[in-house]
Amino acid sequence: MKPLSQPTPQSTPTDLAVPSFSRHPGRWRVLACAISVSLGLSACALTDPLAHHGADEPAIAASAPEPASAASLTAVADKQTRSARVPMSAPATETQAASMPLAASPAPGPSSTSALQPIATASLDLQPLPKPLTPATHSVVALATTDDLWQRIRQGFAMPDLNSPLVPGREQWYAARPDEFIAMIERSRMYLFHIIEEIERRGLPTELALLPFVESAYNPLAYSSARAAGMWQFIPSTGRVYQLRQNAFRDDRRDVLASTRAALDYLEKLHGMFGDWHLALAAYNWGEGAVGRAIAKNKRLKKPTDYVSLYQLMPKETRYYVPKFQAMKNLIADPARFAITLPEFGNHPYFDSVEITRDIDVDLAAELAEVPLEDFKALNPSLHRPVILAAGTPQILLPWDNAIVFEQNLNAFLEQQKGQLASWTVWTAPKTMKTTEVAQRLKIDEKTLRQANAIPSHMIIRAGSTLLVPRPSDHEHDVTERIADHGQLNIFPETELRRVVYKAGKRDTVNIIARRYGIAPAKVAEWNKLKVSDKFEPGQTIVLYRWMPVTSTIGTPVRKDS
Repeated sequence: MKPLSQPTPQSTPTDLAVPSFSRHPGRWRVLACAISVSLGLSACALTDPLAHHGADEPAIAASAPEPASAASLTAVADKQTRSARVPMSAPATETQAASMPLAASPAPGPSSTSALQPIATASLDLQPLPKPLTPATHSVVALATTDDLWQRIRQGFAMPDLNSPLVPGREQWYAARPDEFIAMIERSRMYLFHIIEEIERRGLPTELALLPFVESAYNPLAYSSARAAGMWQFIPSTGRVYQLRQNAFRDDRRDVLASTRAALDYLEKLHGMFGDWHLALAAYNWGEGAVGRAIAKNKRLKKPTDYVSLYQLMPKETRYYVPKFQAMKNLIADPARFAITLPEFGNHPYFDSVEITRDIDVDLAAELAEVPLEDFKALNPSLHRPVILAAGTPQILLPWDNAIVFEQNLNAFLEQQKGQLASWTVWTAPKTMKTTEVAQRLKIDEKTLRQANAIPSHMIIRAGSTLLVPRPSDHEHDVTERIADHGQLNIFPETELRRVVYKAGKRDTVNIIARRYGIAPAKVAEWNKLKVSDKFEPGQTIVLYRWMPVTSTIGTPVRKDS
C-alpha cells in the first residue's frame, strides 16, 4: 500500500504571480526588442549586452500569449501528467498578467511580430482577463497568497462579529476540550481546501467554511434525529430541492462536491432574502419561514429585527447556533488566546477527481488506488453500497497523489483481464416478497443479500424495489442510468398476530381503546365480552389482538405468519 501524504506543490503561488526579471533576462530581451522597434532603433544593438548577460539562459519565445490564453492558467494539466503538475490560478491583476512567463515557442510566422505589440505600448493596454472557471469542477482557480490554509481563511473573513453574551460560553466549551477540538479539525483536512475554493469562487465570506464544524463536526456521515445527513446536514426535502439525489445506491447529501455546492447555493439564497449573514445562518438552522415570521412579529411590535433582537422568539438550538459559529471563528482567528495549536494545513488540494466509466466494487477501487478503504469511504461518503454504479456516480475522489496511481493500476487490471470490475448488479423485485423468498429465487445466501442492501432481519421487500445481487460471471452489461439514478428500496417489517394485554385507565371505554389502537369497536367489545357502549373499570384487563412486528417483545404470538 502506498502511504497517504499531502501533495507538495513544486512552486509557490507567489513565484507564479511575481516572476523576477533578474532571474529571466530573456524577458528583458523581448521587451527591449519591442521598444526598439517602436522607436526605430536597432534591436540587435540594444539587446546585445543583455544577450551576453543571459547567454546561459534558455531561449524564450518571441511571441506573447494571446489574451484568451490566460484562461489556460485556470485549467489543470492533462491527467496523463497529473502527478507532476501543480495547479495554477488565474492572475488577479493586469500587472501580474503582464509579468507571467511567455508561452512555449510557437511556430514561426507573421503572428510573432504582431504579438509583441501589446507589450511594446507604453500604456500596457491589455485585453480583459477571461472569467474564472464555473464551479462545475473543483480545479484550483483562486490566486493563492499564502502557503497556510488557516491564514487564507482568516484573510477572507468578512462577516461582522456577533456581540452576544452567549459567545464566551461557547468559546470556553470548545477550549475546555482540546483533544476533541483538534480531532474535529483533523477531520476537516480532506475537505477544507475544496470548500474554501468554492466559497472564494462565489465571493462569499470564508467564515462559511466553518459552518460544518457547527453542523456536523465536519463528519460527512453524520445523521441527526431530524433525518439530516452529511457535513452540511440537509434534511431529505431540502436536499431534493437542491438536486441532491437520495436513492438505493447513494445519498448526495453526503457527497463532498454536491453537498457543498447545494449548501452554498442555499446560503446565498438566504442571505439574499434577509440581507444579513447572522439571520441567514439562523434560517439555515431554523428555517427561512420561521425567521421570516419572527422578523414580521418584531416589525409589528416596532422592535429591531437583527439576530440578537430575535433571541426570545427562537428555539434554544437556534439561539445558541450563531454564537457557537462565532466562537468557532474566534478560535480559528486567534487560537493562541485559547491555548490551542491548530494542525498545519497546506494551501493546496487534498483530493482529485477521477472519471469512472464502468461499474466497479468499492473494495477494488480502493485497492487499485492504493488507498486504505477507510480513507476511500471518507472521500466518497455518498456511496452506501459495496459497488459504484458508473451511470449514477461518474467520478470518485482520491488523494491527489493516488489519482494517477488508480488510473495506471486500472489500465493494468483491464489489460491483464484479471476479472470483473463489479461483482454486483441490480435486480428489481417483481412482487412484494420476503428476503428468504428473494434468496431462494436467485439462489443466493439470504444473509449476503441483506448485508449488501442493508436490510434488517424480518423485513419484507415491496414490489418494484431495486436490490443489489451477485453479478454472474457472464453478465457484461452495467446498470443503466435510469436505475442508478432512481432506484429505490422500499421495505416494511414482517408482522404476526399477537395477543396483547393492557390495564384500563380511569376513563377508558371500548370506543376510546378502539380509537387509540386503530381497531374496530365491535372487535374490542367481542374480545372482552362487552358491549360497544360499555366502559372499562379502572385497572381492568383489556385483551387486544394486534399485528405486531416479528421482532417486537410485546404480547404473545397467536400463530406464525407464513
